[in-house]
Amino acid sequence: MQVAITGGAGFLGSHLAKKLLDEQNNVRIIDNFSTGSTQNLEDVDVETEIVRGDLKDQRFALDSLKGVDAVYHFAAEVGSVQYLHGSASRELFALQTNLLIDTNVLRACVENSVGTIIYASSVSVYPKHLQMRQSAPFKEEDAEKFVEPEGGYGWSKYVAEKQLEMMSKVKVGIARIFHAYGKNIYLKPDKSQVIGSLMRKSINYPSEDFVVWGDGSQKRCFVYIDDVIDAISRIHDYVSKNSALTVNVGSVDEISVAQLAEKIIAISEKDIPLTYDEAQPTGVLQRVPSLDKIERILGWKPTTRIDEGLEITYEWAKERLAA
Repeated sequence: MQVAITGGAGFLGSHLAKKLLDEQNNVRIIDNFSTGSTQNLEDVDVETEIVRGDLKDQRFALDSLKGVDAVYHFAAEVGSVQYLHGSASRELFALQTNLLIDTNVLRACVENSVGTIIYASSVSVYPKHLQMRQSAPFKEEDAEKFVEPEGGYGWSKYVAEKQLEMMSKVKVGIARIFHAYGKNIYLKPDKSQVIGSLMRKSINYPSEDFVVWGDGSQKRCFVYIDDVIDAISRIHDYVSKNSALTVNVGSVDEISVAQLAEKIIAISEKDIPLTYDEAQPTGVLQRVPSLDKIERILGWKPTTRIDEGLEITYEWAKERLAA
């Protein structure tokens, strides 16, 4: 099968490319290499067709997806809380950029008669006011009960899902991913999310200060990349034979950012004082997925415990930063 992965040199895409190649698929990676890298592909032993270009260009999107049976659409403008939500202009940038990328890719899929699309959506589609308090785990239908995605990024993901619902001639799978981590996470200060940021700070300490944004009380559920790729593979297999499917992909094991920082410090084996900067943005307070639907339909649940996943990721991060 000929498949294309947009954002294929990034975190999710590089790991999926490895799995699809191991399964004897022909894989085309489409990336502008703004956050993705050839090093990501090398780190997971991926050698395949690479098409460099900007999916904000409609003609490029159309040409790059010709002759493709399935598209895994992961390309997006992503980053830290500050990068995506630091100002009204950042919110608008995230909204407009991702709307343009998604619209071009989905239109290209229609015009090229692509059979299947698997889309990487986000927890950000869920109502923001529920993410700002202790609430029940998010069920997939909660995104429709009260439409209030988180910022420009969340709105772009929500609109993309709506576009996909209208694509009646394409088989569609949507994975709402809750905080994936593992090898090839982004480590640089400009866009790194919490695990990548804290690992970089601990590895570089004391040349870089180890500071946690906020008071550390905000809670997250992190899911290891191998489990995410397994879920995405199952989603594809299901929708290729059945109807469209939208499911949460994540873990139900909550951990506060303070606890996460303590675990990373312990792995580093350094004497690092834990300090907080409450003047910095902290993001939402809680994000917990309900996994009832994905477990019932696909028989999937995460198997990698966070202590194991953090150890593997930390060792990779040390090697990457040393290089």
